[in-house]
Amino acid sequence: MNKLIDFYADWCGPCIAMKPTVEQLEKKYEGKVGFSKVDVDKNPTEAQKFGVMSIPTFVIVDEKGDEVDRKMGAMNPDMFEEWVKSYIK
Repeated sequence: MNKLIDFYADWCGPCIAMKPTVEQLEKKYEGKVGFSKVDVDKNPTEAQKFGVMSIPTFVIVDEKGDEVDRKMGAMNPDMFEEWVKSYIK
């Protein structure tokens, strides 16, 4: 099962704007896509590991933890959902 990692910060406006969409998709696709959140202020090492330079950054990783794809910035909820759905196996 692929996993979506949401790199964010509490002070980030676009991150706050994306939060309801991410939470809705987490519920909708439970068991089909894993979801995790990484606060870049509290976990800078994890953000560096993935080369996160701006937030929000959304990274899809495979079962081994290897990056498959990424998107940056706030986006249209429908487009974001289509992107996430494209990685459901």
